Amino acid sequence: MKKEKLEGLLSLGEAQTVEFKERFEAQEAGREVCAFLNSGGGYVVCGVDDKKKIVGIALEAEVGKMEFEVSRYLSPQAFFSFEIHALEGKTVLVIEVPSGKDAPYSFASDIWIRTGDGSQKADVATIRDMVLRRQTEPERWERRFSDGRVNEDIDRDHLAETAESILRSRRFSFRDTSDSFAILEDLALSQYGKLTNAGDVLFCHNTAKRYPQVRVRAVRFTSDKNDGTYQDIRFFEGPLLRVLEDLFLFILRNIPTRARFTKDRLEREEVPLYPSDAIREGLVNAFVHREYSSFSGGLAVHIYPDRLEIWNSGNLPEGVSVQSLEQGNISILRNPDLAHVVYLKGMMEKLGRGSVLIQKSCIEQGLPRPLWRVDRGAGVTLTFFPPQVTPQVTPQVTPQVTPQVRRLITVLEGELSRDELQGRLQLKDRKSFNELYLQPALAGGFVKMTVPDAPNSRLQKYRLTEMGKKLRAGEE
Repeated sequence: MKKEKLEGLLSLGEAQTVEFKERFEAQEAGREVCAFLNSGGGYVVCGVDDKKKIVGIALEAEVGKMEFEVSRYLSPQAFFSFEIHALEGKTVLVIEVPSGKDAPYSFASDIWIRTGDGSQKADVATIRDMVLRRQTEPERWERRFSDGRVNEDIDRDHLAETAESILRSRRFSFRDTSDSFAILEDLALSQYGKLTNAGDVLFCHNTAKRYPQVRVRAVRFTSDKNDGTYQDIRFFEGPLLRVLEDLFLFILRNIPTRARFTKDRLEREEVPLYPSDAIREGLVNAFVHREYSSFSGGLAVHIYPDRLEIWNSGNLPEGVSVQSLEQGNISILRNPDLAHVVYLKGMMEKLGRGSVLIQKSCIEQGLPRPLWRVDRGAGVTLTFFPPQVTPQVTPQVTPQVTPQVRRLITVLEGELSRDELQGRLQLKDRKSFNELYLQPALAGGFVKMTVPDAPNSRLQKYRLTEMGKKLRAGEE
C-alpha cells in the first residue's frame, strides 16, 4: 500500500471498510478479518486509536507468525495479507482483506459481519441468507472436481517441497506433511478424497491432458511483426509453480541486457532490459487472475525487439478495471485458492498491488510505464517497453516504429482526442506528447485526424489508419 493511500484511510476514519486498533491482538484482528471477508473486504489498521491518532505498535513476533495466529482459527481458509508501515516514526500494521468468495467465514467458531463502522456476530437470519446465497451462486471453476487423481497424477515430490517451503514462511501449518491428501485438504485443493481443478493446475504433472488451455506458449520474434519468424519458441505444461519459474527463466534468457552504473560501484553491471521483479509479478498476475474455464483460453509471452507482451485469456474480473489495476486497489480474486497457494509460497505481492510494483520498477529503471490493454472477449495484455528514444524523422526517411509510437497505437481505440490520449498514456507534458508520440505516429501513417482540414479544431480527434491497425495486430 502506498503511503498516500494509507494516510487517506487514516484521514477518513473508521467506516464500513476500515477498522482501527490501538494494539495487535490475534483474537481481535481475527474477528475483524472474518467480518471483512463476510462483508465485501476492507482494512484493519493496528497502531491507530479510534480518534485517528497514530500510537504505533510493538512488533513482538515475525509478520508470518502474526498471520498464522489469525489464520489458524479462521474457517474456511482465506487469502489476506499483513504489511508493516512507518508513519510519524511509529510502526503501523495494515491487514488487507479482500471480499471472501466462500462466505460464511467463521473465526474461533463464531461468524462475524461488518455493520457500519463496527463488527458484530451474525444472527441466525443473516447466516441463513449467506448459506442460501452460496448455494445458489454458480460454483467457480477452480473449486469444481477434476478427473485428476491424487495417487496417479499428483507430482508428490513437488507437493512435498511446496508444503515445506510454505511451512518455512510460518504463515500456515499442515496436519501432516507426509500425507498428500492431508496437504491438499488443508489448502482447500481436495475434498472427499477428490482433487479440485485448482489442485490439478497447481500440482498435477499431466493437467494439459484434461485441460489443454493450461499450456503456455513463449516466443521470441526476430522483428516487431508476427510474421512467423522467430529465434526461440517453447511450450510449457506441468505444475503451475514450476511452469511459472521455467517461463520466467525463458524470458530472462531471451530479452537483451543493458549496462548501468550504481552509486557505490565503479564497475558497470549488466541488467535485463526489463526489470526482473516486474516481469515475475506480471507473470504471477497472469497465472493467478486468468480465466481457466474455457478450453479455447491460454497464456502466451511474446518477446519482440521493441516490447515484451504477457497475454492471458478472459476479461478482467468483474469490478476490476485498468485504472484499478494501476492504482493497486483491493484485489477481487477470480481464483482465490490458486492465489492463496502462490502467496503462501512467497511468489505473489500483497493482494492487488503487484501492478503497482510493476510500474514502480519500470519507472525506477528509466522505462516508460507498462500498459495493460483489455480486448473484450480476447484477453488481457501487459506490455513492457524499452527506454524511450527520440525518433529521427525526416521527409526522406520512413519514421521508425518507436516505443512511443507503439504505446500510442496500443491505447488508441476508436476515436480519441489529444487530451484523452494523453490521459491514457499518463503523460502531462503536452509538448513531449506531441513531439515524441503524436507527430511521429501521424508522419508514419499509423494515425490520422478526424478533421484533417482543420488540424487545430477543438473537435479534432485521432484514429488508427489501416497501417496502424495492422501494426497493432502485429500483421504489418
